[in-house]
Amino acid sequence: MNIRSKKLLATSAAIVAVSVSGVAVAAAPTTVAELATAVSFADVALAILAVSGTLITLFVTWKGAKFVLRAVKGG
Repeated sequence: MNIRSKKLLATSAAIVAVSVSGVAVAAAPTTVAELATAVSFADVALAILAVSGTLITLFVTWKGAKFVLRAVKGG
């Protein structure tokens, strides 16, 4: 292991430790009402749309590549 990878590993460990300790301090909701107000459904919907957009982009790219390969192979 060279020095660069050791520094990267140490930096990554420090970042994880800081982020985990920040999450551990946050108190969990104790009632259903607190849980419902803690979740932002707009952010959830945006995340779902982002994932589905990524999947659609991959699918269209894959179909386009197959189309081009079929055209080149048949031509």
